[in-house]
Parts: sequence; structure tokens; C-alpha cells
Amino acid sequence: MESPIPARQHRIQSVVSETWGRGTVYDCDYDYDYDEETLDSKRSLVKGSRSKLSQKMSGLSELEICSEDSETVLKNRLPFLLSAFFATIFEDVLAQVWILENCNNGLKIQKMMADMDYLTAIKYNVRRNEVNDELDGVNAQNLNSVVFKIKKLDTDRKFLNNVMTATYLSLAQTHSFEPLSKCINSILELDEYRLQIAEEENKNKLIRKELSKQLRQQHNHIRTVLYDTDVTIDKLRTQVEDSVLYSEVRGRYIDNWQRARTEQHNQSIYDTEHKPASVIEYYKKRSDHEIRIHTEVDTLVSIAINEILQRIEEWMDKYDKDMEAIDLNIQRKKNDYQDTRERRKRLEETFEKHISQMKLWNDFKEEREKIRAYRAKMTKSAIIVQAWWRGLLVRLELGPFRPRKPKHVAKKKYEY
Repeated sequence: MESPIPARQHRIQSVVSETWGRGTVYDCDYDYDYDEETLDSKRSLVKGSRSKLSQKMSGLSELEICSEDSETVLKNRLPFLLSAFFATIFEDVLAQVWILENCNNGLKIQKMMADMDYLTAIKYNVRRNEVNDELDGVNAQNLNSVVFKIKKLDTDRKFLNNVMTATYLSLAQTHSFEPLSKCINSILELDEYRLQIAEEENKNKLIRKELSKQLRQQHNHIRTVLYDTDVTIDKLRTQVEDSVLYSEVRGRYIDNWQRARTEQHNQSIYDTEHKPASVIEYYKKRSDHEIRIHTEVDTLVSIAINEILQRIEEWMDKYDKDMEAIDLNIQRKKNDYQDTRERRKRLEETFEKHISQMKLWNDFKEEREKIRAYRAKMTKSAIIVQAWWRGLLVRLELGPFRPRKPKHVAKKKYEY
């Protein structure tokens, strides 16, 4: 591939240093003259980088890139080399951020434990509020908690990752910094909005101070009116209490007068009817007393009879139960006797069998001892005979112990 021919000299804009090395950014407003092979190779390289970029960014579903009008994009568009250089820098930053996020397993576990309620609600499809407040789950008394710090760190990382990814895609596709500029503008607008809120808060404090002053004045006025009203109510209450006392005294006087007249009439009637009424009451009480005594005697006799019958039934039930228990005990003892008798018979048979087996075992041991002694004796005799025979062969030089005859030597005769 031939080297490009610049139309005019390079102009250095900035120098970038990172962990990957050192790079220099040049002014790219001038044109280059490339041949057809160079252009084809650059087009293939751009297509390959775009395909890899689309594969890498397929999982970022939460990221949204707003498209602007074609005239604005063309107006803010950077040269290809400069945008590719910045995209490379952003790619290295995204890789470092990805390594930083995925290598800290402890932070991930703490984040998961902090979001356990939210994850459990998602797992079991718990319905959530349609309007989410930013202060939900925030404890103003414990703002220095580790949970809030972890959530803040995770939110900042996600925000940085989304902004860097959007800028990286914008540089690769449209050669512009539109997402980054929008993010910066949104941050500046948010700061201005917070300043406006602070000013409104100061104004509201002044208004609140004036309203509290008016409220105190109104409160004092209401207290004075209430005091006057309470005095009037107390006067009316004392008048009502006095009228109640007067009515109670009058009513008590009338009740006592009526009670005295009633007692007077009752006493006169009593003096007239006391003697015959007392006689009638005496005979009435006497008859009632006799009837009550007769009834109590009948009740006592019936109770005694019922107790005797109940005791008879209890003794009969006890007799039946005792007889059943005695019969059951006799049957159990009979069964135990039969079991013991059968066991004794089995033990006698086993004892006789063991005696016979012991006798057979003793006979077997005596026979085995005789056989062992006979075998030992025969083995010893065979060893003695074999030793004698071998010694005889050695002495007489017979069999395998015969001396070899030399060649061409006359045979010698041995005399025994």
C-alpha cells in the first residue's frame, strides 16, 4: 500500500498519553490523495470495525441515541481520522471501566445484597408504583451508610458507561460528540435548575416567616376571644348549677313529704290488720315447714337407696373385672408353663445333641492324632531309608554318582 500524499503540512493539535502508549493528534482539515487499493482496504477496515462494534453493542438495550437533523450532524461532524482516534480512546476507556466493574466481585455481592428487596419483588412479580420518587428508600438520618455509597457508585458507573458508550457509537457512526454535549448541557441545566430551586427556597423562607408572624398574631387574637368566651361560659355554668341545686332541693323536699304520708298510712293499716295477718302467717309457715320436712325425708331416703344401688353395681363391676383379670392371669400362667416346658424339652434335646457331637469330636481328634502319628512315623522312616540308600549309592558310586570313564582308557574292575 502506497503512503498518502498530504496536500499541505501537518499541524499538531494535542498529544495524548495513556497506559497503551503515546499518540499525537494532527489537524485533519486537509485532503489526502489515495489510490484505489488504499481506499478499498480502508473501506473494508471500516466495515469490519462497524460489524465488530454492532456485535459488541447489541447487549446495550438501555442505551438510546437520539438522532438529530441531517444538517446539524453534518455541521458538527468531525473528520474520519480524528473521530476514529477519539473512538479508539473511548474504546480503551470502556474496556478499563468494564474490567473495573467485572473484577470487583465483593462490590457486586454487596450491591446484590443491598438490592435484595428490589430483586425479590421482580422475581415474584410484585406490582410497583407507577410514579417513582428519588427519595424512596433513603434514610436522612443515615446518609453515610455503606449501602447508599454502593448505590451511588453503581449509579455513577452506569451513567459514565452509558455516556461513554453513546459517545463512542456517535463517533463511530456520525463522527460527532452529540451525546456527550447533550449530557453536559443536561448537567448544566440541572445545575441551573437547582440554583433556581435554591432561590425559590429562600423566597419561600421569607414568605414562611411572614406567614408565621401573621399566624402568631391571629393566634393571640383567637386566645383573647377564647378567654372572653370562657368567662361567659363559666358564668352560665354557675347559673345552671345553681338552678340544678334548687330543683334538687325542691324535689328532695317533695319526696320526703310523700314518703312521710305513705308511712303514716301504712302504719294505720298495719295497726288494723296485724293480729289476723300474724295468725294466718303462723299457720301458713307451719304447713310449709311440714311439707318441706316430708319432702326432705323422701329425698334423703331416695338418695340412700340410690347410693346403695350404685355401690352394688360398682361391686358387681369390680367382681366381673377381677374375675376376668384372674382368668386372664391363669391363662397367661398356663401359657408360660407350656412355653417353659417346651423350652426345657428343646434344651434337653440340644444338650443330648451336644453330648453326641462332643463324643464324635473327641473320637475324630483321637483318630486324627493316630493318623498324624502314623504319617509322621512313615515320613521319618522314608527319610531314613532314603538317606541310607543315597549314602549307599554315594559310597558304592552307583547310579548318578558313578564316576565318568576317560576316553581310550582301559576299564577298571572294582572289587567289593
